[in-house]
Amino acid sequence: MAGDERNRGFAEVTLGEALKEATSRLRQAGVEEPRLEAEILLAAVTGLTRPRLLARLHEPVGAENLRRYFRLVARRSRGYPLQYLTGRQEFMGLTFKVTSDVLIPRGDTEVLVEAVLDRVAGERPWRAADVGTGSGAIAASLAYYLPGAFIYALDISGAALRVAAENARHLGVIDRICFLQGDLLEPLLGLQEVGRYGLDAVVANLPYIPTGELRRLPREVRREPRAALDGGPDGLELYRRLLPQAAALLKPGGLLAVEISPEQVGAMSRLAADLGDYTVEEIIEDYAGRPRCFLARRREEDRPRAGPGEKLFSG
Repeated sequence: MAGDERNRGFAEVTLGEALKEATSRLRQAGVEEPRLEAEILLAAVTGLTRPRLLARLHEPVGAENLRRYFRLVARRSRGYPLQYLTGRQEFMGLTFKVTSDVLIPRGDTEVLVEAVLDRVAGERPWRAADVGTGSGAIAASLAYYLPGAFIYALDISGAALRVAAENARHLGVIDRICFLQGDLLEPLLGLQEVGRYGLDAVVANLPYIPTGELRRLPREVRREPRAALDGGPDGLELYRRLLPQAAALLKPGGLLAVEISPEQVGAMSRLAADLGDYTVEEIIEDYAGRPRCFLARRREEDRPRAGPGEKLFSG
């Protein structure tokens, strides 16, 4: 079919027919929940909620929507992440924009955020750093649920910081988040208020997958930014650098809360013990019952803090 005849044929396809065909294609491609993902993609194309979509399956899709829909279905069939196709991900009951510049927020990280929230009184002034903020999911969630919070959101990627700022603006918390580009906590070195008063918490979901395991990740995960996944030979390369930096900036008793893999609990505990600046508080399991969140406290015995511009740590 060509020209106007093709357009008329496309225009006559109903939402239900398009959904059925897309479900079949996604199933053949090995997608685990083909019907659900077909509905999500069609809802994204049409601008309908899923309930409204399902109530209108007898209506025509429209030629342009049909073309857009099956382009997305084709990309999903090749392993492109669903969240990048829709541009959205739910996290902590909030909706975040995601692009291929950022890691897709996951439920394991919700456990980390909830652990921090459980340890903070919501109204009191509270200052924290989110290291490797990516989409801003951790920073914006903490600011959203803690009215007294001020967050420094740090990332080495300028593109990621732009996504994070857009999410913070959408959630109405951008006035309580300071976005800084640089390596780990280094951008905070020259900030007078941090050097003088210290941080109540350092929170991080840094790359922790060992380099040798990256090739075994699901194909969808391998589409995410490698820099947000690769944790070096043992997965702890960045955490090995972060712990002394965080110790230099945390108040006595300040919280260190990081996400790791279940296999790294022992190694992280040894890193903290060898450094001598932390007391391990708790290891929290994820929703699947696996150790996932490492929580420690800066030891109460304080040491002199650097003034503005003075070097707090080396390396």
